[in-house]
Amino acid sequence: MKKYILSGLIIYSSFFCFAQDEKPKIDEKYAPLTLKLNEGGSKYIRFITWHQIWAQTNNLSGDDDFKVTPRVRRSRLLAYAQLSPRFMILTHWGLNNLTTSNLTATGTQGDGPQIFLHAAWTEFKVLDELTVGGGLHYWNGLSRITGASTLNFMTLDNYRQAWAQLGLSDQFARHIGLFAKGRVGKLNYQFAINDALASSLGSVTDVSLVTGPTYSGKQLFPDDASRVIQGYVDFQFMDQESNKLPYRVGTYLGKKTVFNVGAGFFSHANGVVTLEGTDVVQENVNHFALDAYYDAPTGNGGGVNAYAVFYNFNYGENYALGTTYGTGTSVYGQFGYLFPEFTEKGRFMPYLAYSTRDFEAFENAGNTIQFGANWFIAGHNAKITLEYNSTLSNYTGDEPDRTNTITLQTHIFL
Repeated sequence: MKKYILSGLIIYSSFFCFAQDEKPKIDEKYAPLTLKLNEGGSKYIRFITWHQIWAQTNNLSGDDDFKVTPRVRRSRLLAYAQLSPRFMILTHWGLNNLTTSNLTATGTQGDGPQIFLHAAWTEFKVLDELTVGGGLHYWNGLSRITGASTLNFMTLDNYRQAWAQLGLSDQFARHIGLFAKGRVGKLNYQFAINDALASSLGSVTDVSLVTGPTYSGKQLFPDDASRVIQGYVDFQFMDQESNKLPYRVGTYLGKKTVFNVGAGFFSHANGVVTLEGTDVVQENVNHFALDAYYDAPTGNGGGVNAYAVFYNFNYGENYALGTTYGTGTSVYGQFGYLFPEFTEKGRFMPYLAYSTRDFEAFENAGNTIQFGANWFIAGHNAKITLEYNSTLSNYTGDEPDRTNTITLQTHIFL
């Protein structure tokens, strides 16, 4: 009898030890941070917060010693309230690009990045096919990625030229104005009429200071250059994307089958001033774009992502501000492949992106090559991204050296 009792105790002890060693599976499913205002949950306030932290090398092709700079690329908080199917309010604030070079002793000195208002709008549903609203908003025209969400990029970050008016007629890609959005069948649309920013990047405050094309139309001639009109439409052939918010998804990680073809425009009458002889004249700013987006699962449990866009920028003859803004054309494309799940620790998605910029003010075009990979620990809610970027800037005369950097990002949003 003692023999059986002893055997039983040994078996029980072994099982107990095994159970102790066996770690419970971690639940990393995302539950939106939502405050329900009624029992059914149709009235609610949704909160979203995210941080994107970078560690970025200096130019690897330069002569300087190797250096890595930490950066708070984005730190944001967004809240929106749906108190009725007929109306909604949204507020978004945060900061960008905080480094040890622009930190200040008390957080209030100097011109370093500070928390500021990114969006504040209200909207009202007029018809099932039409919602109108107004405020500081992100219902941009021109292209899909002009309204990109910073929560779910497929690449490390957005294509900079997509935000063609950032700081020229808007505050950090947001205008103050009125917008209309909706869907008719599979055609999704958004249009806006806005007031232009008065103090633009590179603007001058006096007519006598105009020496070439400058984005000073609103600054110098406010009555003639205040109005901005923009819009974007896309035909969504397969799964329909939500248009509740303006933030366009970078990749659905194989959870949707989306194929869209779109077109957009931006127009700012008299936005730029320049010289004709000794006379200061105003020029119109007009951009348009064509794009296509594809994101779908593959049969083996993986996914693919592809996007291509063509831009025609017109800020007036020979306009350029650095190598970021310029009259001319640009092409951008990206492709990524999400590997089938091979571990519970995450998903792997390498990608490639390529872009060109051909501006009138330069004799030669520039281009950028990006190689990178995402490690999705919990989808877009927790991911790590590593990217190599090689950029040749637009140039006149001798070809400059390429700028080569490597960036590591940790990204979490709730």
